[in-house]
Amino acid sequence: MSEHDLLAERWSASRDHLRGVAYRMLGSLSEAEDAVQEAWLRVSRADTSTVENLRGWLTTVVARVCLDMLRSRKSRREDALEVERGGEGDPEAELVLADSVGLALLVVLETLPPAERVAFVLHDLFDLPFDEIARIVDRSEVATRQLASRARKRVQGRGAPAETAVEKQRELVEAFVGAARGGRIDALIAVLDPDVVLRADREAVPAGVSTEARGAEVVARRASQARSGYGRLALVNGAVGIVVAPRGKLRGVLTFTFGGGRIAGIEVIAAAERLRGLEIAVLPG
Repeated sequence: MSEHDLLAERWSASRDHLRGVAYRMLGSLSEAEDAVQEAWLRVSRADTSTVENLRGWLTTVVARVCLDMLRSRKSRREDALEVERGGEGDPEAELVLADSVGLALLVVLETLPPAERVAFVLHDLFDLPFDEIARIVDRSEVATRQLASRARKRVQGRGAPAETAVEKQRELVEAFVGAARGGRIDALIAVLDPDVVLRADREAVPAGVSTEARGAEVVARRASQARSGYGRLALVNGAVGIVVAPRGKLRGVLTFTFGGGRIAGIEVIAAAERLRGLEIAVLPG
C-alpha cells in the first residue's frame, strides 16, 4: 500500500470524528462537510511522514479550515439563511446530529466569536491541549485559555438560580412540555396557575390569532395545539426556559415565571431583535 493510500485509509477512519469537530464549530452539516472536504485537499498535498499523532493533526487542519470559514461569514443572520438553504441535502441527518450535540449548546455556540468558539470546542469538547489550540487561533497559550474560559462562562450561564430552584423550575417545565406534546389538557392545567398569562410576539402566532391568553384552561388549550418537536430546555436569562431551534438554529424561546409551585406566566419570543438580547446557557445535568 502506498503512503497516499495509507493516508486516505486513516483519513476515512477519522472522518466521522472530523465531521463532528466541524459541525460543532460551524453549526451546519453542509458546511461541516465542505470543511472536511477542504481539509482533505490540504492534507492530501502535505507531507505527513513526520506526523506522530495523525488524528490530532487532522483535527487541527479541520479546525483551521473552520476558523477561516467562521471569520469569513458576513453576518450571523446571512449565515442562518444560507444554512437553511444549504441544508437541503439531508435535513433529517442534520436534525439527528443537532439533537445529539444538544440544541441549547449549538444555540450558545452560535453567539460566540470565532476564536472563542474554536478554543472552547477543541478544548472542552475534544480535549485538545491549549498549546496546540494556541497555534490554530494565533494567540498565546495564556490568551487561548482566556478565550476558552470566556466561552465556558457563556455556555454555563451566569447568575443562574440556586440548584434547588433550578430543579423545581425544571420539574414544572418538563411537565408542561410533556403534557403539551401529548395534548393532555388536564395535565397542563395542573402545572399552570389558575390566573396564568401567556403573551407572544406577533411573529410567534399565526395571523388573526391573539398574542395574549389568560387563564389555565385557555392557555392549556393553546399550548396543546403547538406541540413543537424542536423545543429543548435551557437556561434563559438565568431561569429554566425552552429554546426552539430546528437544526440548531434559534427560532423562538419560551420564558416562564413561577409562583406558588406552578407556572404563573409564559412569554413566547420570536422577534429577531428580542432573541439576540437573551442570555441562553446550557441547563446543568
